[in-house]
Amino acid sequence: MILAIDVDYKGNTANAAGIVFKDWKDSESFKEYTVQLDKIKEYIPGQFYKRELPCLTALHRIVNEEVTTIIIDGFVWLSDIYKKGLGAYLYQKLDRKIPVIGVAKKSFYSLGENYREIYRGESKSPLFITSAGIDLDIAADNIKIMAGEHRLPILLKKVDFLCRKW
Repeated sequence: MILAIDVDYKGNTANAAGIVFKDWKDSESFKEYTVQLDKIKEYIPGQFYKRELPCLTALHRIVNEEVTTIIIDGFVWLSDIYKKGLGAYLYQKLDRKIPVIGVAKKSFYSLGENYREIYRGESKSPLFITSAGIDLDIAADNIKIMAGEHRLPILLKKVDFLCRKW
C-alpha cells in the first residue's frame, strides 16, 4: 500500500492525515487516517523536521496496512550533497525500510540536481520530486501517473484537504 501524509497546524497543535491507496493510478483512497497531536515544537528555520517528523511518525504508527511507499508534502533531500530534508529524516526514522517520495510545489534554493521536475495536466508549473529508498526517476514517474488531470494528483489534494479538516 502507498501512504500519502500531510500535516496542518493551529498554534502548537497538529492534525496529521494519511490516505492509504493500492495503486499509483487509484483515484479513491482505500482507507483514511487522522491523528491530532498537542505540544508540537515551534518552527525553527532550517529545522522544520523537528516540528513535523513526530506528526508523520505518529500517523504512520496508527496505519494498519503494510505500507510500501510514503509520499510527503515537501523534500527528501535539500541539496546534491544529500543535506537532509523532512523525507530523509522520516526514511531514517523508519530504519530505511520504507521508501519516501517528496512532492513539493515550490523549488528550494540549494536543490542542485538531486531532484526531478514533473509537469502534470496542462500546468506550466512543475512539481519537484525527491526520494530515498527508490530510484528518483521511478519516483517521478509514479507521481506523474497518479490520477488527476491537474498539477497536483487527486489523492495528494485529498490528503491536504483531510489534514485541514478539523
